[in-house]
Amino acid sequence: QVQLVESGGGLVQAGDSLRLSCAGSGRTFSDRAMAWFRQAPGEERELVAAIRWTGGSTMYADSVKGRFTISRDDAKNTVFLQMNSLKPEDTAVYYCAASAIWIGYRPRDYEYWGQGTQVTVSS
Repeated sequence: QVQLVESGGGLVQAGDSLRLSCAGSGRTFSDRAMAWFRQAPGEERELVAAIRWTGGSTMYADSVKGRFTISRDDAKNTVFLQMNSLKPEDTAVYYCAASAIWIGYRPRDYEYWGQGTQVTVSS
């Protein structure tokens, strides 16, 4: 059974940092682009950051550039999202996902999804 499991979410104050992890199992994800999406209540799921299968290319949404960093450890089949200088508008459920496409901007471009982890940033 192929799974992606996120962890690391929580309740923090504005300006704090969090590090999200997404552990894959059931297959290797070294041949997949990995991404983090987020979805706030009443909003569409949006792409936050993505990293190519070689790990050499990354992309970020304008809203998180300079604050968030995506990385991957293929030996551990894990992808990370380091989130610094968090803002209340970063509050959302964060999902990791895997895709054979680079760059897939839409949720339908991704074939594997985690269950999500809640990030809440208080002001």
